[in-house]
Amino acid sequence: MRHFFLKTMLGALLLLAVFAHAEEARPLAEDPAAERRLVEISSELRCLVCQNETIAASNADLAQDLRAQIRAMIQEGKSNADITDYMVARYGDFIRYRPPFKGITLLLWLGPFFFFLVGGIGLRVYLVRRNRVLAADAPLSAEDERRADALIAGETEAAAETPESLP
Repeated sequence: MRHFFLKTMLGALLLLAVFAHAEEARPLAEDPAAERRLVEISSELRCLVCQNETIAASNADLAQDLRAQIRAMIQEGKSNADITDYMVARYGDFIRYRPPFKGITLLLWLGPFFFFLVGGIGLRVYLVRRNRVLAADAPLSAEDERRADALIAGETEAAAETPESLP
């Protein structure tokens, strides 16, 4: 019992030491306006490691480095457009979530519409062919039914003949 009490007291003292050493959270930047600009710019740029997250949301080392670069450029007084142009010049249009409409990104912008159009045309062709097949399965006319009965009757007569009756 004595050892339990000593261990509990020692644990409590260690816990108090940890809490006494804790500090209040520091703001990320001294200038909240610069931090807002950082978030605004980095939320428009794609993380090159994650590819489905923004630089602002990613915890990858590269994203942290890019945020530090953006923060440094903001402190140097560069505009948002200058920072974005620098990132595009360095990493290409892929870094932007909304790439500009130009020849090299034409497939990105028009590709979904093209595939939608091709899918619509394919669906239309399929439905027309299916309707033709269904129309061919329509009930037989009286003449067609009489000919089918004659053919069936002829096959049953041929099957009824035995090899002995043949010359």
